[in-house]
Amino acid sequence: MAYVRKTIDIAKIKEQEAICAEIFERVAGDGQRPLAMVDTYGCQQNEADSEKLRGYLAAMGYGFTQDEFQADVIVVNTCAVREHAEMRVLGNVGALTHSKKARPGQIIAVCGCMVQQEHMAEKIKKSYPVVDLVFGPHELWRFPELMKRFMDSHKRVFATARDDGAVAEGIPLRRDGKVKAWLSIMYGCNNYCTYCVVPYVRGRERSRQPEDVVAEARQLVAEGYKDITLLGQNVNSYGKDLGIGVDFADLLRMVNDIPGDFIIRFMTSHPKDATEKLFKTMAECSKCAHHIHLPVQAGSDRVLKAMNRSYNREKYLSEIETARRYMPDLVLTTDIIVGFPGETEEEFNETLSLCEQVRYDAMFTFIYSKRVGTPAAKMPDPYTRADKQKHFDRLMELSNRISGEKHAEYEGRTLRVLIDGETGKDEYNLSSRTGGGRLVHLKGDPKLVGQFVQAKITASNTWALYGEIVEE
Repeated sequence: MAYVRKTIDIAKIKEQEAICAEIFERVAGDGQRPLAMVDTYGCQQNEADSEKLRGYLAAMGYGFTQDEFQADVIVVNTCAVREHAEMRVLGNVGALTHSKKARPGQIIAVCGCMVQQEHMAEKIKKSYPVVDLVFGPHELWRFPELMKRFMDSHKRVFATARDDGAVAEGIPLRRDGKVKAWLSIMYGCNNYCTYCVVPYVRGRERSRQPEDVVAEARQLVAEGYKDITLLGQNVNSYGKDLGIGVDFADLLRMVNDIPGDFIIRFMTSHPKDATEKLFKTMAECSKCAHHIHLPVQAGSDRVLKAMNRSYNREKYLSEIETARRYMPDLVLTTDIIVGFPGETEEEFNETLSLCEQVRYDAMFTFIYSKRVGTPAAKMPDPYTRADKQKHFDRLMELSNRISGEKHAEYEGRTLRVLIDGETGKDEYNLSSRTGGGRLVHLKGDPKLVGQFVQAKITASNTWALYGEIVEE
């Protein structure tokens, strides 16, 4: 059966807002404002989802806390990409028995990618009675309805039916901070990399209409946000399901045309869809950061084919060459999986040689994590965890060396940076980012947070740059 792109009618979102108002009347009845806690794991898309959860909770009348013993409602927004993240979630959810014992009326909800997996939802149902409400990413838009169902019945609610998902506009948002903002442009993934569970839990690719994305970006700029990151599991696929002739490069240009002084970032890009048009557009758009996160995952053609990545080493390197031709100052970051089933010593060495050739500014490296239901989970794998750890350590050593060398090249240069927060430290009390996303520690007046300044880089290490603010 062909996939049909679905949208949630705005009238249904209005119904959810009406339910929020009902809950508001109920929980505010005693005159004391109740508190909610949203605990987020995983990627930036999860962070964006948590902004919607907080938006709904605020409309229900809840304030916010990070103390589970003060919270009347706890929502745990989960990740399914690696086993380690799931184990952390389960351990922390289990520990909530203590806060619930202290606050018997406390409502505990677990949502997100982890519980969209049938075996994990069943595990919570059987082994974690402390949890009252469970729902997957596709049900987030009707969180108020699910919450009210539990409040009315006091019976556990599970909403994790498999679904390809839909696009829902108009959900209220509550963002953290006033400098940086996440802006989802699409949801889901069609790539089905053999190691990845995301397409199974996030559903098929669904792009938001460009006018809705641009309207939200315009609102963010009007509210003073200076750093806007466009989000999608594969932003380079944006627009393919809309059939209106607008691709991701076109959308970048539309956002760039919004008046104001701000930076546009985006993630994540898939190499199979990265085009010369995209690189050319990035170079021509003055607000677009010259940074691309382009996950290679492995340097061996055989491993890439086994991963179902739909490109080879030669194509990937050609893209890097093209991108750098348009943007000589390009900051390039990547993801790499170590120990994919069957990866040999020789194949791992091909990954090392690719990293030496590309010289990434930073690498996000992971040891392969078996995911239930993915093709890779059934592949033969004769190598031990100890073998993979040795490879991981070698890759980390290479990554740290190259990052340190790349950062040292900044010393003595003066760069325009955006001060985005305070560090809590005396010597370098401000944190900032370059246009390419490099972290710069500075000393200065906290009132500068949210402003662009010129910074002279005076020192560096593997992880960050250090500098001083200079007069423009």
